[in-house]
Amino acid sequence: MYQTCCQMMTACGTISSMSRYELILYDLDGTIWDSIPLIMKCFKHAYREVLGSCDRTDDDLKSYIGRPLGETFEMHDDDTAKALLASYLAVNEKLLEEDTIDLFDGVMDELEKIKRAGIPQGFVTSKRIVSAGVTLRLKKLDDFFDVGICKEDTAKHKPEPEPLLIAAGKLGITDMSRVIYIGDAIADALCAKNAGADFALVDWTQMDREAIMAAAPSKSRIIKKFSDVLK
Repeated sequence: MYQTCCQMMTACGTISSMSRYELILYDLDGTIWDSIPLIMKCFKHAYREVLGSCDRTDDDLKSYIGRPLGETFEMHDDDTAKALLASYLAVNEKLLEEDTIDLFDGVMDELEKIKRAGIPQGFVTSKRIVSAGVTLRLKKLDDFFDVGICKEDTAKHKPEPEPLLIAAGKLGITDMSRVIYIGDAIADALCAKNAGADFALVDWTQMDREAIMAAAPSKSRIIKKFSDVLK
């Protein structure tokens, strides 16, 4: 059972000799589960509650997804930024507990297949431990992951390499070419590139895929559906 994002979880069985990777790492928002609409709703709620309206575009707000939440509001003065963050977290916590997020098609089946194949899996997210933990618990995903990294677990965050390096290090992996990170945002692609890991972009990303692939490591690929991960 997944306990905390700071602890290494119970390792999977022997890695299949046919596997190219020693570790598969996933982003969460927009990759494992369909949370982008909820995130956008919370951003706009915070602006309307604190400032009376939201004049930021969807593309602008989405460009911050994958990075620590507080960075979304850094262009404001400190008091406004703190108020926006508090408003976001309050409504986000409420909606998360209502289980309003769906997993993408094929996630549960594929995670189970990969676990049976003996390939360790984990997640690397800029979400806070509490926020990530709510959906992991509600969707019963805890047992699939051997390692998990949240915002509180690193001093530096995506797109810096530290989250991936720490995740791999917790499982004793030092060759980052044997790690693949699967995500949906530029921050994910840059994190993989900076860490020396491989990267795969999910085809269901709501971000600018050309910009993501331009920022990604040279041999990156696109996963058309989640059931393609093991392939």
